[in-house]
Amino acid sequence: MDLISAFLMQADSWYWGIWHPSFAMHIVYTLVVTQITIVAVTLYLHRYSAHRSLRLHATLKHFFRFWLWLTTGQGTKSWTAIHRKHHATTDVEGDPHSPVVFGIKAVLFTGAELYRASDTQEIRDKYGRGTPEDWVERYVYERFSFGGVASMLLINIVLFGPIGLTIWAVQMMWIPVMAAGVINGIGHYAGYRNFECKDASKNVFPWAFFIGGEELHNNHHTYPNSAKLSFKRWEFDIGWAWIMLFKYLGLAKPLSTGPIARKVLGRSVVDIDTALALMNDRFKVMANYADKVIAPNVRQEYENADKATRKVYKRALNLLRREEMLIDATARIRISQLVDTSPMLKTIYELKLQLQDVWAKRSGNGEEMLDAIKQWCLDAETSGIQALLDFSEELKSYTVPVAFAAK
Repeated sequence: MDLISAFLMQADSWYWGIWHPSFAMHIVYTLVVTQITIVAVTLYLHRYSAHRSLRLHATLKHFFRFWLWLTTGQGTKSWTAIHRKHHATTDVEGDPHSPVVFGIKAVLFTGAELYRASDTQEIRDKYGRGTPEDWVERYVYERFSFGGVASMLLINIVLFGPIGLTIWAVQMMWIPVMAAGVINGIGHYAGYRNFECKDASKNVFPWAFFIGGEELHNNHHTYPNSAKLSFKRWEFDIGWAWIMLFKYLGLAKPLSTGPIARKVLGRSVVDIDTALALMNDRFKVMANYADKVIAPNVRQEYENADKATRKVYKRALNLLRREEMLIDATARIRISQLVDTSPMLKTIYELKLQLQDVWAKRSGNGEEMLDAIKQWCLDAETSGIQALLDFSEELKSYTVPVAFAAK
């Protein structure tokens, strides 16, 4: 009888797994393993594989590949190719998962299905270059993609018993919901924009620690090759914190953290280094133009306007700073009505368009872009508007770091 009782007690113990943590520890374990998956996605798949914005030690890369096989079943080539295609066709026809194309509900609730629909041999061949093609990738991770997640299920059940199935389900849903849904969906639907890049990307939250720093989506789409996704002083990218930790341990090295540009106080010459620096930093230049030229003058005009005219100015700042490709017909009518009420705002808006045209010359002759910048500065300085004069002086202070200066 004692033997039977002992066996039943042992069997009951095994049923609940070999580890018997508290309920709180179940939650901690779940958060830890899901965050490891997020780190693997943002550092390895995203910043390293898709954009090559950093280097990773071979040991770390192999760990991330193995962990992603266990927790997502996602292959490096497929994820990399689909993400690169997203950047090549952002928010237009052909984007694998844009809420602008498919609608926010489709991306939020069927983001994983959109990924699978885009995982074609044609896309992998075109956009998946430079990804692992070793024996392990071909004969284990790709051939037995379901084997990893099945192994993770077995591990969780052995550790925790039946509740391990719930933990496993959370792990399996984490990337489809948080990355494929929230980042790809809300990140192109709601939030704030630091930069007016040519798509609908937005920063979901300024303190990006829950989804690996990917919440700073507008920053990423503006500077996709930057290993650091935070740009404002009050923004935080936990992915960058992980990179700094791995760098300290000799396991990572960031290759790019944004545009190659610097400002030299008192510099007043416009040369080819100025043109190169401005071209590299053009999104920040346009953001500064909105903050230092458009915003104060809109406020001034608003304060001086009568009650009826003030209604026209209420959305003036957002309209005048918006990327031209994102302005619809209704907004263009409002802009026309707005600038017709103020010669000063009309000049500011026209010079904004003229400055944007300068960047269009970056693929041509460098001297052509340089001449365009000089002409813009001259037009700004003769406008009679102090904010434009000050901004012209700021543009002249731009140059490239010494290591990149023209010889």
